[in-house]
Amino acid sequence: MNPAPLAALPLAVCPGEPAGVGPELLLRLLSETPPPPPLLVFANPELLRRRIRELRLELRPRLAEAEPEEFHKLPPAAPGEFWVRPAPLARVPPPGKPDPANAAGVLEALRLACRACLAGSCSALVTGPVCKRSMHRAGIAFPGHTEFLASLCDTDTPVMLLAGGDLRVALATTHLPLAAVARTLNSAYLERVLRVLDGDLRRSFGFSAPRIGVLGLNPHAGDGGALGNDEQEWMQPLLERLRAEGLQLLGPIAADTAFLPEQRARSDALLAMYHDQGLPVLKALYFDETVNITLGLPIVRTSVDHGTAYDLAGTGRARHDSLRAAMHTATLLWRKRAVAAPATS
Repeated sequence: MNPAPLAALPLAVCPGEPAGVGPELLLRLLSETPPPPPLLVFANPELLRRRIRELRLELRPRLAEAEPEEFHKLPPAAPGEFWVRPAPLARVPPPGKPDPANAAGVLEALRLACRACLAGSCSALVTGPVCKRSMHRAGIAFPGHTEFLASLCDTDTPVMLLAGGDLRVALATTHLPLAAVARTLNSAYLERVLRVLDGDLRRSFGFSAPRIGVLGLNPHAGDGGALGNDEQEWMQPLLERLRAEGLQLLGPIAADTAFLPEQRARSDALLAMYHDQGLPVLKALYFDETVNITLGLPIVRTSVDHGTAYDLAGTGRARHDSLRAAMHTATLLWRKRAVAAPATS
């Protein structure tokens, strides 16, 4: 593939909650030398101008009024400038003071950015943190970015994968109360997750035969039935059937030993059954560089792996390592997909 079109497409970036650290992290990253790769920001221009003044940065937003399908035609931004596709806000909040009235505008920015990526006028989507509480207070059912983007892309089984250092940890369930996890998991559901994970490890990460370590649901992976029967009754038969098809699956593995160095070396990715089973170790080791990646979508989407950090908003103390890593990862994954597409189409 000719590398020129790859270089020409901008990243679509949504900074997220306007009162959180997302907008200022993006602006500080844009002010660095060298700047990040070409990008198009989906946000309220006045919010960005106000944060630029507050941070005393030498940046100038330039409005992109075209339809999302035409963004690939934007000329390169001049030094100190960046392109912004306006998205509505009810009002520009001060740092650290979220306003539920802005929830609809945050989602509209995501819709526009996702539309641009689906149209092929932006390369990949990078998102900042949003506030689920503000969404709920505004009367919007919003379990998380993963589920919202899946609905926009008409995808049945999105899979959240977080990557940091040498660790890749996927989640079978995401934003569920612990009491709902066991009710949600079953053989058919886990099979869909495993097929998405295996497929995207091949397509986006370049593994020819990815090794996936599957964590058990119960303590000690059920301990032979003494601590639960899920592993014996349906997980093990499922893994054996998929292994017979050629998937490289290990497990069910006891979660308390799955992250030991020798165990991690046996897998290219680990699949945890629920959010807090898989992420504490990853965040303890690589918090500042961890990237959230949504698998199973027709677009590449990455995100920071931290929250809105209202206590840090406006202070200039929040670190933008995770945002930089999210942009870098999005570019790498999209390029791998784009290069592999002719061979797999």
